[in-house]
Amino acid sequence: MDGVERLDGGPRSAVVVGAGVVGLSTAWFLQERGVEVTVVDRTGVAAGASWGNAGWIAPGLAIPLNEPAVLRYGLRSLFNPAAPLHIPLTTDPKLWSFLARFAAHCRWSSWTRVAKANIPLNEESIEAYDVLTANGVEAPTVAAPITAAFTSARQAQSLVRELERLAATGQPVEYAQLSTEDLREQVPLASPALAAGVRVDGQRFADPGGFVRALGSAVVARGATIRSFEVADVCADNAGVTVKAEDGNAISADVAVLATGAWLSALAARAGVRIPVRAGRGYSFTVPVRKPVRGPVYLPEARVACTPYQDGLRVAGTMEFRHPDAPLDAARVDAIIASARPLLDGVWWEDRTDVWVGPRPVTPDGRALIGATSAPGVYVAGGHGMWGLAQGPVTGRLLAEQITTGKQPAALREFDPVR
Repeated sequence: MDGVERLDGGPRSAVVVGAGVVGLSTAWFLQERGVEVTVVDRTGVAAGASWGNAGWIAPGLAIPLNEPAVLRYGLRSLFNPAAPLHIPLTTDPKLWSFLARFAAHCRWSSWTRVAKANIPLNEESIEAYDVLTANGVEAPTVAAPITAAFTSARQAQSLVRELERLAATGQPVEYAQLSTEDLREQVPLASPALAAGVRVDGQRFADPGGFVRALGSAVVARGATIRSFEVADVCADNAGVTVKAEDGNAISADVAVLATGAWLSALAARAGVRIPVRAGRGYSFTVPVRKPVRGPVYLPEARVACTPYQDGLRVAGTMEFRHPDAPLDAARVDAIIASARPLLDGVWWEDRTDVWVGPRPVTPDGRALIGATSAPGVYVAGGHGMWGLAQGPVTGRLLAEQITTGKQPAALREFDPVR
């Protein structure tokens, strides 16, 4: 921020590469600590996974992806192109190497480690949003429970067991089991196929694209510049860092933050980050509905998330391991509709709009990459998987603390990018 004189020896300038929720949150909290910021993104604000995701700010449902059942489900899904988890048959050796490493972490000891690591982020995720919205980010977050709906009480118990396991790690979870009647009241669109539910309380949701755009506007209003170009390289030495564009232009600063989501590895690997990030692509679209929905609805059996959005319903689902820039596959949208249609009534599926695909950044061990790299003055923030929106602001706050003080917060030790 202009006019701020630093007396503590910390960095005075930063380049943040990536204008999604993680990068912009880091920029905002760096500004809060007196650092002048330039943000660079190849396509602009909220162009990646930040725009079209389900919009859940749901620390109570931040269940690690790497549980043993996911491995078994993934193996069964390999030859089913309509499965919610889709791994295309490919000769890409890097993808198969990543999946082999991910499979090695699909055990309860690794799951528990991820769950415990996430607790500090989950505990402060909503508070970090409140800090932003109370200080110039003009976009609301809506407090509402998330209702998971099931075809039977037996199926509902599977989520209850997951929540109990999460609570056993120390993660606060508030939930209530719902009868068929309670479920109908909570979810007016529930079809007769749905018979039981679990209401997870204390959660929020937002229009993710709208929130990130508002965050970008707040960062600019506080003195930052946002520039659009493809970053070709980041060079670092003891004098600072230089972010180089493909056309030869460059920006220099005291530090740089790489927050490029599913594209993170391309630059982070040059800074000594050996843990790869792959795109677990999700799809979404918006549909009109007969009755308004008061809060998010989760359909675990279909692996579909639904969120109130612009007088309709945003429907999101699937996990597709493919190149982040690959074109949208209409068959994935059809698969989401086929799995969700029997579970919801009063949804006009054929009138869908805003059909979108975006890449979630997934790491093989389930833990995000947040902190300093081997290159002096270069930091990374990414790899949050499905929880980037929920954990983005708190990640930015903690990373800004590390950058400006030179001390790694205890909450970030498990996310060390050079682990």
